[in-house]
Amino acid sequence: MIGLYRPGDSPVHRTPAGMKLVLLLILITAATVFARTPLHLGVAALVAAGLFVLARIPWRIVLEQLRPMVWMLAIIAVFQVLTTSPARAIVVCGLLLFSVALAALVTLTTRVTDMLDAVTRVLGPLRRVGVDPDRIGLLLALAIRCVPLLATIVRDVAEARRARGLQWSMTALVTPVLVRSLRTADAMGDALAARGVDDD
Repeated sequence: MIGLYRPGDSPVHRTPAGMKLVLLLILITAATVFARTPLHLGVAALVAAGLFVLARIPWRIVLEQLRPMVWMLAIIAVFQVLTTSPARAIVVCGLLLFSVALAALVTLTTRVTDMLDAVTRVLGPLRRVGVDPDRIGLLLALAIRCVPLLATIVRDVAEARRARGLQWSMTALVTPVLVRSLRTADAMGDALAARGVDDD
């Protein structure tokens, strides 16, 4: 669901894209540095919840953004409990959830074009050392587009696997996903080449 912009007129929507990206970096860094206990994590969770309320994003949409992380967080939590402690597992998983939630908030309240324009402007001075900000912007746009595309491929393959009664077979999931992903990447590369992306 990354890149699914939801139009709105909230203060979060009206904040410039560059400012949102800077605040995103500051909040995630601050949470990573200072959140050492579940209590600290609770404060971070309240901040994230408050921002979603301020942006007027429905909770159903919020849960859709975070739901794909459930299995990954479960695996990380088990590993952390076995190697450290339950409190540390809560903090680590909570920080990951907090970071993804804030990133989702930015994408939900910011047009992709505005975000890419902000990144291109910030990287503008790097032209002097041979860096092409426009090309980096294109890479970011492709990354944002490919995340939901890959998620769709995984979901379609998983549904087909269940229909064949192979829901516990990792081979029946991984192999088709890799094949379809590579074919999609080839098609995307051909489309970019046809539009002269690599002419320079």
